[in-house]
Amino acid sequence: MDAGQRLRATLDFLLYDWLGVDRLSERARYAEHSRETFDAVLLTCERIARERYEPYNRLVDTEEPRFDGERVVLPQAAQDALDAYVASGMLSASQDEAVGGMQLPFVVEAAANAFFSQASVSINTALLTVGNANLLMAHGSELQKQVFAGGQWSGRWSGTMCLSEPQAGSSLGDITTRALPDRDEGGGDGGSDGGSDALGPRYRLFGSKMWISAGDHELTENIVHLVLAKIPDEQGRLPPGVKGISLFVVPKHIVDAQGQLTGQRNDVVLVGLNHKLGWRGTPNTLLNFGEGRHLVDGRAGAVGYRVGEPGQGLACMFHMMNEARIGIGMAAAMLGMAGYHASLSYARQRPQGRRVGAPSASAAPVRIIEHADVKRMLLAQKAYSEGALALLLYCARLVDEQRTGDAQQARSAHALLELLTPLAKSWPSQWCLEANSLAIQVHGGYGYTRDFAVEQYWRDNRLNMIHEGTHGIQAADLLGRKFRLDGGHALDLLGQRIAATVAACGSNPDLAAHAKALEQAWQAVRGAGLSAWQGGDAERALANAVPFMQAFGHMLLAWIWLDLARASLSAPPSAARTGRLAAANYFFAYELPLIPAWLAVVAAQDMTCAQLPEEAF
Repeated sequence: MDAGQRLRATLDFLLYDWLGVDRLSERARYAEHSRETFDAVLLTCERIARERYEPYNRLVDTEEPRFDGERVVLPQAAQDALDAYVASGMLSASQDEAVGGMQLPFVVEAAANAFFSQASVSINTALLTVGNANLLMAHGSELQKQVFAGGQWSGRWSGTMCLSEPQAGSSLGDITTRALPDRDEGGGDGGSDGGSDALGPRYRLFGSKMWISAGDHELTENIVHLVLAKIPDEQGRLPPGVKGISLFVVPKHIVDAQGQLTGQRNDVVLVGLNHKLGWRGTPNTLLNFGEGRHLVDGRAGAVGYRVGEPGQGLACMFHMMNEARIGIGMAAAMLGMAGYHASLSYARQRPQGRRVGAPSASAAPVRIIEHADVKRMLLAQKAYSEGALALLLYCARLVDEQRTGDAQQARSAHALLELLTPLAKSWPSQWCLEANSLAIQVHGGYGYTRDFAVEQYWRDNRLNMIHEGTHGIQAADLLGRKFRLDGGHALDLLGQRIAATVAACGSNPDLAAHAKALEQAWQAVRGAGLSAWQGGDAERALANAVPFMQAFGHMLLAWIWLDLARASLSAPPSAARTGRLAAANYFFAYELPLIPAWLAVVAAQDMTCAQLPEEAF
């Protein structure tokens, strides 16, 4: 059984035996679908990933994007993979049929895309395109939806998100990209709203954006940049902080109101390519907006159209950022899964050493999978990657609940997603990276060479701890905002779901001890989060936000694994069932006991790190 087949078997269990996704076809939005159509999508994506992505994963790592002075050059395999992906219809899989979509449940779309992330995470550039178009569908004008989102749904165009700047990475309140109303065009001076234009209030943008994935290439006929910038006041001063940020759609090539290219290049210039540790198949760029190299109507400035109201740009962009965070979590999980499958295959073939207690040194060597410590490393990888995949599919299922549930179900799903998003991004990016490290270790010395894929999986996955916000940012969001949102409403909802699993497992002799341990862990995590805010001192409360997030994440994954074990016990005996139950046992025996150590510094409000003076380093 190859990696794609193993993933398919795992997805079948998670989607149908655990999440009951086939029952979604009972809802009006998905009435045209059934398990047969879901399976057909999974089969198609597994085939495309196997044929167009997996064979070229090493190629795009070694033949990095290069700039020849006029264009970004990529291997032909990148174009072929994108063309196959577009032809599959997956770009708009969960969108309305009215805009060319298939109205698939989002959870099925997420599961199908897992094949591509496992096969080659850096070839698949669709993540940002889909997120870009989804943002425009939520916040754009009707014509912006038709032209810019529609161009991306068709696959003719691709999309980016342009947030960071050379001097302002995560600190978006410090961005300096300026958006000046384009008063000289379109009739009238346009006032503070910019020039009038069918595509929206028009502006000229000036500034630089750094770390822009897929910011320049020739894979599509146009690139739609979503750019954060600030509109100066009448004295030319930029508004301070994040509340002064607005959002603009800036195409690489100017288009008309019918979505056709005008032949005019916009004033967006590739300054250079960043050469990262991993994800080398995706061009990573530094872009200049408005440097005057490509004049539009005889003037410098990148033409952009405001999306939403002035000063609401970051609020709009969070729609794409949160979607991207879940996408990065999925990428991390699937890289962990790829390393697990590779090291499992290697361990089954590699003879090395002898069994403990073998009668003599002349006994035949055994395959390394027969050693207890190798089994430990393999089981840890399975627990991390399969657990992370389950968490992310659970989050995707909540999206469907938002779309098609009744009002109460939709509100609850939204609240839970708000709480879980920082964890859906951060937990897989930390622990599936650890899975990749273990995969290298299983390979021994060979794991550190390019003769085997596991070192590339590790390099690709290392980026995911910083993609879409560092651990520190996610932790501050979790403990500083999401934990207390709406008076802890989402926390209560999660507690109810955990309690339901505990109750369902408490009378089962195989799961009762785990259920009790989970209940205790939940109370400890919840109590530590509440106590951190006693006194209301934000600096003290957030000084140990990362250990708190680690504890919360492990408690969350213990819940996931307990629920998976419960579902597994309802299935007929099989090797897969035995393995899943062993992974659950591993998590409770080896991982859950880590929680008290993380929570100790949170409960004590330990300030060792926060108060250490700089000179002491």
